[in-house]
Amino acid sequence: MSENTIPVVVKRIKKGGSAAHGGAWKIAYSDFVTAMMAFFLLLWLLGSTSKGDLQGIAEFFQNPLKIARDGGSGSGDATSILQGGGQDLTRAAGQVRKGSNPNDKTTREQRREFEQREKQSLERLKQRIEEMIDKSPELRIFKNQLLLELTAEGLRIQIVDEQNRPMFDLASDQLKPYTVTILHKIAEVLNEVPYRLSLAGYTDAAQFVGGVRGFSNWELSANRANSSRRELVAGGLDDTKVLRVVGLASSVLFNPNDPLSPANRRISITVLNKRTEMAILQENSEDVEVDDDDEQSIQNLADQLP
Repeated sequence: MSENTIPVVVKRIKKGGSAAHGGAWKIAYSDFVTAMMAFFLLLWLLGSTSKGDLQGIAEFFQNPLKIARDGGSGSGDATSILQGGGQDLTRAAGQVRKGSNPNDKTTREQRREFEQREKQSLERLKQRIEEMIDKSPELRIFKNQLLLELTAEGLRIQIVDEQNRPMFDLASDQLKPYTVTILHKIAEVLNEVPYRLSLAGYTDAAQFVGGVRGFSNWELSANRANSSRRELVAGGLDDTKVLRVVGLASSVLFNPNDPLSPANRRISITVLNKRTEMAILQENSEDVEVDDDDEQSIQNLADQLP
């Protein structure tokens, strides 16, 4: 080799995969996608769950031992082969509702339509009773004592006392003969409509004197309401139509300005609309829904209205 020859140096770079990289990022990415899918699935479930079910879930996480001990919705059914929630697993009940969500636009429109038809039906019932009073010689003389009005609960029929024409014997739940006639006439009409009833008895503010120890206007008003129920049934009313009988004494006065007024002594018969009926049955008016487990139930109820 001559002195002027320049040596050529070849530098070879060895390429190879690092053990610290490779496909590990794919596993991390798939875990992230799975977590996001689970998160959005949780949001969807919470959005489609009713208020009552959400309260039950919250109670479970706050006190799971209470749910396990006392049972309740979602705690399982020990009498069923297939453990799960719901009152009747032979139907489409359980934890999954049949039909559309009760907050769905179509269901809301159906409920509004039903409530409107129900209100019109109660108005017709009111007119029918008023016509019956006008046409009946036995009832016409008591027209001033028969008060009818539509309320948020339904149609309220009140039979009030007058100074010289009480409904009951003094300090007694014994009905006067003319009061029996009034109740029998009303029973004939109420038995023909698909509504349930609530009866309430009231007294004036005069304190009950004498009788059994502890007996007061509360017991007297309850006994009078129940006496009215018995006469309604005797007049032809189906006993299963009566949903509630209560005595309210003088807690709700008809004439607050005169607590001793005879008008405060009265019997109230409320023809219940469906919403109030369900509120009484569930004892929770905030979560009342008209049979939203079956999307046909609202229409079925509307078809029964006169």
